[in-house]
Amino acid sequence: MPPVTATLIWILVALVAIGLYLSWTAGRLDRLHARIDASRAGLDAQLLRRASVAQELATSGVLDPAASIVLYEAAHAARQAEEEQREVVESELSQALRAVFAEPQQVEAVREAPGGEQATRELTEAVRRVPMARRFHNDSVRAARALRRHRKVRWFRLAGHAPFPLAFEMDDEPPPALADRPA
Repeated sequence: MPPVTATLIWILVALVAIGLYLSWTAGRLDRLHARIDASRAGLDAQLLRRASVAQELATSGVLDPAASIVLYEAAHAARQAEEEQREVVESELSQALRAVFAEPQQVEAVREAPGGEQATRELTEAVRRVPMARRFHNDSVRAARALRRHRKVRWFRLAGHAPFPLAFEMDDEPPPALADRPA
């Protein structure tokens, strides 16, 4: 076999290997973007659930009028928020929940009302799931960002036209009186 042919074969093998590696990396990036979409949908569902439970509790009549108004307005704003304002209004709902349920006595008063045990359990589950969903989403974003920072991804434009993933940053600290309760 002439040396030129052997060199061309080795070049072809190297190009195929590089192509396979780039294809694998692009597939991995695509899977990460799909995971981000799924985790964002899960986060949105948990945020909506928390706002719905809070709004339902605010209109149930078991809270005092001032607490009902504060909780209802924050929950309504969270449900109606535009995407650009979502992090801010969700943080405000967290703050409203902490203000309304700052004392364990308030949680017990809600629990003792008719249907209050169910409402308290739903709210406790909702405020616990939001931080987990947000953490899962932000971990997915972090992994995709790390891969997108590699030179090979930027040079060969392996991300295509996918937007740069953004983390969801909000205050999701649950009220201590609810966080300490068993679900």
